[in-house]
Amino acid sequence: MSVSGFLALLLALLPSGQLLASGTWNFSTQPGVGLAGPTSLAMMSESSDECDRVMNYSAAERCAFVKRTPDCSMEDGFINYLKLAFCLLPPNLTPLTITLCIVWLLVLFLILGLTASKFFCPNLSAISSTLHCSHNVAGVTFLALGNGAPDIFSAMAAISHPHTAGLAVGALFGAGIFVTTVVAGSVALVKPFAVASRPFLRDVIFYMIAVFWTFVILFRGTTTLGETLGYLFLYVVYVLTVLISTWIYNRQKNSATNGLQHVPHIPELNSSDDDDDQSMREGTIQQEYESEYRPLLPYSESTREILLSSLNPVDNRKWRRKPWTWKVVKVVKTPLEVLLLLCVPVVDPDKEDRNWRRPLNSLHLITAPLLCVLVFQSGAYGGVMIQGEFPVWLLILLLGMFLAAIVFCTTTNDHPPKYHPLFAFLGFVVSAVLISATASEVVSLLHMLGVVLSLSNTVLGLTLLAWGNSIGDLFSDITIARQGYPRMAIAACFGGIIFNMLFGVGLGCLMQMYDTHSYVQFESEGLLTWILAGALGSSLVLSFLIVPLSQFHLGRTYGVFLLVFYCIFLLIALLTEFRIIHT
Repeated sequence: MSVSGFLALLLALLPSGQLLASGTWNFSTQPGVGLAGPTSLAMMSESSDECDRVMNYSAAERCAFVKRTPDCSMEDGFINYLKLAFCLLPPNLTPLTITLCIVWLLVLFLILGLTASKFFCPNLSAISSTLHCSHNVAGVTFLALGNGAPDIFSAMAAISHPHTAGLAVGALFGAGIFVTTVVAGSVALVKPFAVASRPFLRDVIFYMIAVFWTFVILFRGTTTLGETLGYLFLYVVYVLTVLISTWIYNRQKNSATNGLQHVPHIPELNSSDDDDDQSMREGTIQQEYESEYRPLLPYSESTREILLSSLNPVDNRKWRRKPWTWKVVKVVKTPLEVLLLLCVPVVDPDKEDRNWRRPLNSLHLITAPLLCVLVFQSGAYGGVMIQGEFPVWLLILLLGMFLAAIVFCTTTNDHPPKYHPLFAFLGFVVSAVLISATASEVVSLLHMLGVVLSLSNTVLGLTLLAWGNSIGDLFSDITIARQGYPRMAIAACFGGIIFNMLFGVGLGCLMQMYDTHSYVQFESEGLLTWILAGALGSSLVLSFLIVPLSQFHLGRTYGVFLLVFYCIFLLIALLTEFRIIHT
């Protein structure tokens, strides 16, 4: 079922004026310490759920209620969606408002996916190559950060405010259940295989520890600075475990190879020579295919042609081979890709010129810093004036134009300068700021949908936010499995969500502690939170028991079991949300 169809069904099922308590995390602070004094903090604690009461008022009174309620301010987003729904648009257009918000939500998810996959991850790869990191270190640090950027920034944005903190719990737990059941089950259905035993057990054990730790914190209702730092330290332990286990495995493999180096080679019937021959044949075909488009004589593009080709995200050769569905999606994404190409530099270490585009990279020195100023913290610094007269954005614009002129006049189109790797750091910063701002917008929009539809933040987190952040993992892991790498797909399922859980909660709580100078207090949404935590823990325990009993073979039966498990969990969660199941 599509997201829009799901929300339409919920809207039809909800009675008028239904109100469900929305869970929050209340933060206490010392008197006079932090960004807010004791009076404002007390007001925030008392009114943390107050905005949800807007549906109890008549249509004519809702706009005034939203304007006078501090909880409805939505200061972290560019758009106040509650004012848009209750003040700008008439009440009889509420279904249209929800539909437009869903479309905008899909656009925001598209921006998150494009920024992470096309800009954030490639620049992280270039930074890893520049710093000469090993593949294992890069995989569990830079690659994990690149793949989990939308989840982490969404969780941090949600935890930073009490009235949206339930989104973080729902999204992280919901994404964990979705990835470990739907994604892993789909991989097992597409390509049954034998999973690597030690990495599988290692990832499942660490993820169970992270889930249990989060469960304990939710049960106690509070977390300290030491426990929050423990989240981050646990991931450091996980990284060290990966590196040590890889070192031990390589050492054993080298010992076995040295022991057999004097044994004469006996060709096997099913050796890998056929695969090598097949790879050579495919490489030859690819070279012949590309040679068709290679110019007969040396040709140097002009600066104008380089700029236009750099801003064209469509590959003509790929366009001819792809099906019509891919072409439709590409047409939809192309405007966003062009805007991102204009603002975010990308360094590709796999290309001979490392993706050096002199006119575009010079333009990036103007657009990238300007985008950061206008987007950072939802545009909070866009209108800042220096001594009340000179705007900050204009200063950044002038400095960018000065640097762009220097780079353009001192470089050539054919050879990247020695400082070209610095553009990878610039692209990393810009894409991170853009992902953070988009994630904040997603959280604000989901909060509005929760208020209008009288849904709790937890159920929105475990459905829309979790699906939006994890649907890319589903398609990418299925594609990897179909290409013959199911082990890599399963490793991506568990390795990424460990990083998302530990850093999403850990960094979010650290930011909140920095703002309030006190411990973080949690208030769960009752039965739904425990169902969510119990379902995730049960799925991990069952996988920890079933997979070894199946001799680490993931077959189609196991895949069907995981999909059925997720359907049952989702049904129970929705029945609990609508108070059909209650304590």
